[in-house]
Amino acid sequence: MQAGASADIKLETLSGHGHTLGEWLVVFNLLAVVIDPFTHQSGWILPTASRLFLVYEEADVRCAFVVCSDAEGARSFLGRFADEHLVLLDPDREFVRSLGLERVPALVHLAQDASVLGSAQGWDADEWLTVINGVEEVMDWRARPVLPTAEDPGSFEGTPALS
Repeated sequence: MQAGASADIKLETLSGHGHTLGEWLVVFNLLAVVIDPFTHQSGWILPTASRLFLVYEEADVRCAFVVCSDAEGARSFLGRFADEHLVLLDPDREFVRSLGLERVPALVHLAQDASVLGSAQGWDADEWLTVINGVEEVMDWRARPVLPTAEDPGSFEGTPALS
Protein backbone atom coordinates (compact mmCIF):
# COMPACT_ATOMS: atom_id res chain seq x y z
CA MET A 1 0.00 0.00 0.00
CA GLN A 2 1.29 3.47 -0.91
CA ALA A 3 1.04 6.67 1.10
CA GLY A 4 -2.10 8.61 0.42
CA ALA A 5 -3.66 11.92 -0.26
CA SER A 6 -4.24 14.53 2.40
CA ALA A 7 -7.69 13.99 3.90
CA ASP A 8 -7.96 17.78 4.35
CA ILE A 9 -8.08 18.60 0.64
CA LYS A 10 -11.42 20.13 -0.28
CA LEU A 11 -13.14 18.81 -3.41
CA GLU A 12 -16.31 20.42 -4.71
CA THR A 13 -19.03 18.93 -6.87
CA LEU A 14 -20.29 20.62 -10.03
CA SER A 15 -23.10 22.17 -7.98
CA GLY A 16 -20.61 23.73 -5.57
CA HIS A 17 -21.07 21.39 -2.60
CA GLY A 18 -17.64 20.96 -1.06
CA HIS A 19 -16.31 18.38 1.34
CA THR A 20 -12.86 17.38 2.42
CA LEU A 21 -11.46 14.18 0.97
CA GLY A 22 -11.81 12.67 4.43
CA GLU A 23 -15.52 13.46 4.39
CA TRP A 24 -15.93 11.91 0.93
CA LEU A 25 -14.29 8.77 2.31
CA VAL A 26 -16.34 8.39 5.51
CA VAL A 27 -18.57 5.62 4.18
CA PHE A 28 -16.90 4.30 1.01
CA ASN A 29 -13.54 3.90 -0.66
CA LEU A 30 -13.02 6.11 -3.72
CA LEU A 31 -12.32 4.92 -7.26
CA ALA A 32 -11.36 8.04 -9.17
CA VAL A 33 -10.39 8.76 -12.72
CA VAL A 34 -8.31 11.93 -12.62
CA ILE A 35 -8.48 13.93 -15.82
CA ASP A 36 -7.22 17.19 -17.26
CA PRO A 37 -9.91 18.79 -19.41
CA PHE A 38 -7.31 20.74 -21.35
CA THR A 39 -5.88 17.64 -23.04
CA HIS A 40 -7.15 15.29 -25.73
CA GLN A 41 -5.75 12.24 -23.92
CA SER A 42 -8.07 12.68 -20.95
CA GLY A 43 -11.00 12.84 -23.36
CA TRP A 44 -10.04 9.55 -24.94
CA ILE A 45 -10.62 7.70 -21.67
CA LEU A 46 -14.06 9.09 -20.76
CA PRO A 47 -16.15 6.24 -22.25
CA THR A 48 -13.87 3.63 -20.66
CA ALA A 49 -14.07 5.31 -17.25
CA SER A 50 -17.85 5.62 -17.51
CA ARG A 51 -18.11 1.91 -18.27
CA LEU A 52 -15.97 1.09 -15.20
CA PHE A 53 -18.08 3.32 -12.98
CA LEU A 54 -21.29 1.62 -14.13
CA VAL A 55 -19.88 -1.79 -13.11
CA TYR A 56 -19.37 -0.48 -9.56
CA GLU A 57 -22.45 1.70 -9.12
CA GLU A 58 -23.95 -0.74 -6.60
CA ALA A 59 -20.67 -1.71 -4.92
CA ASP A 60 -19.39 -0.17 -1.70
CA VAL A 61 -17.03 2.14 -3.57
CA ARG A 62 -17.69 5.73 -4.60
CA CYS A 63 -16.76 6.35 -8.25
CA ALA A 64 -15.92 9.83 -9.48
CA PHE A 65 -14.18 11.85 -12.11
CA VAL A 66 -11.70 14.19 -10.44
CA VAL A 67 -11.31 17.03 -12.91
CA CYS A 68 -8.44 19.51 -12.81
CA SER A 69 -10.58 22.56 -13.55
CA ASP A 70 -13.47 24.67 -12.38
CA ALA A 71 -17.09 23.57 -12.75
CA GLU A 72 -17.62 25.28 -16.11
CA GLY A 73 -14.54 23.63 -17.64
CA ALA A 74 -15.44 20.24 -16.21
CA ARG A 75 -19.03 20.33 -17.40
CA SER A 76 -17.99 21.46 -20.88
CA PHE A 77 -15.34 18.74 -21.15
CA LEU A 78 -17.38 15.87 -19.70
CA GLY A 79 -20.59 16.56 -21.61
CA ARG A 80 -23.16 13.84 -20.83
CA PHE A 81 -20.75 12.14 -18.40
CA ALA A 82 -21.13 15.15 -16.07
CA ASP A 83 -24.77 14.20 -15.57
CA GLU A 84 -24.16 10.45 -15.31
CA HIS A 85 -21.37 10.34 -12.69
CA LEU A 86 -20.06 12.09 -9.61
CA VAL A 87 -17.65 14.85 -10.57
CA LEU A 88 -15.20 16.34 -8.08
CA LEU A 89 -13.21 19.45 -8.90
CA ASP A 90 -9.49 19.89 -8.28
CA PRO A 91 -8.79 23.24 -10.00
CA ASP A 92 -5.52 23.87 -8.12
CA ARG A 93 -4.41 20.23 -8.50
CA GLU A 94 -4.01 19.80 -4.74
CA PHE A 95 -5.42 16.26 -4.95
CA VAL A 96 -3.08 15.45 -7.86
CA ARG A 97 -0.08 16.90 -6.01
CA SER A 98 -0.92 15.15 -2.77
CA LEU A 99 -1.00 11.78 -4.57
CA GLY A 100 2.26 12.49 -6.38
CA LEU A 101 0.64 11.85 -9.76
CA GLU A 102 2.91 12.60 -12.69
CA ARG A 103 0.62 11.70 -15.61
CA VAL A 104 -3.10 11.95 -16.34
CA PRO A 105 -5.47 10.44 -16.97
CA ALA A 106 -4.96 8.34 -13.87
CA LEU A 107 -7.01 5.69 -12.11
CA VAL A 108 -6.74 5.85 -8.33
CA HIS A 109 -8.29 3.64 -5.64
CA LEU A 110 -8.27 5.22 -2.17
CA ALA A 111 -9.14 3.53 1.11
CA GLN A 112 -11.32 5.25 3.70
CA ASP A 113 -8.16 6.51 5.45
CA ALA A 114 -7.08 8.19 2.14
CA SER A 115 -4.24 5.71 1.59
CA VAL A 116 -3.65 4.61 -1.98
CA LEU A 117 -4.70 1.02 -2.55
CA GLY A 118 -3.85 1.17 -6.26
CA SER A 119 -3.09 3.62 -9.02
CA ALA A 120 -2.26 3.67 -12.71
CA GLN A 121 -1.10 6.69 -14.67
CA GLY A 122 -1.78 7.19 -18.34
CA TRP A 123 -3.80 4.48 -20.07
CA ASP A 124 -2.57 0.92 -20.14
CA ALA A 125 -5.31 -1.70 -19.83
CA ASP A 126 -3.11 -4.11 -17.86
CA GLU A 127 -2.18 -1.42 -15.32
CA TRP A 128 -5.79 -0.33 -14.93
CA LEU A 129 -6.79 -4.00 -14.49
CA THR A 130 -4.32 -4.28 -11.62
CA VAL A 131 -6.12 -1.40 -9.88
CA ILE A 132 -9.51 -2.95 -10.70
CA ASN A 133 -8.37 -6.30 -9.29
CA GLY A 134 -7.59 -4.47 -6.04
CA VAL A 135 -11.08 -2.95 -6.02
CA GLU A 136 -12.60 -6.38 -6.59
CA GLU A 137 -10.55 -7.84 -3.73
CA VAL A 138 -11.22 -5.09 -1.19
CA MET A 139 -14.91 -4.74 -2.04
CA ASP A 140 -15.43 -8.50 -2.39
CA TRP A 141 -17.15 -7.65 -5.67
CA ARG A 142 -17.19 -10.07 -8.58
CA ALA A 143 -18.26 -8.10 -11.63
CA ARG A 144 -14.83 -7.37 -13.08
CA PRO A 145 -15.11 -5.26 -16.22
CA VAL A 146 -13.47 -6.36 -19.44
CA LEU A 147 -10.43 -4.26 -20.34
CA PRO A 148 -9.64 -3.44 -23.01
CA THR A 149 -12.59 -3.67 -25.35
CA ALA A 150 -12.58 -2.80 -29.04
CA GLU A 151 -13.96 0.64 -28.12
CA ASP A 152 -11.09 1.50 -25.76
CA PRO A 153 -8.15 3.54 -27.02
CA GLY A 154 -4.71 2.05 -27.55
CA SER A 155 -2.22 2.49 -24.72
CA PHE A 156 -0.83 5.99 -24.18
CA GLU A 157 1.30 7.58 -21.49
CA GLY A 158 -0.96 10.56 -20.84
CA THR A 159 0.10 14.13 -20.24
CA PRO A 160 1.95 15.83 -17.38
CA ALA A 161 -0.31 16.03 -14.32
CA LEU A 162 1.00 19.34 -13.05
CA SER A 163 1.20 21.35 -16.25
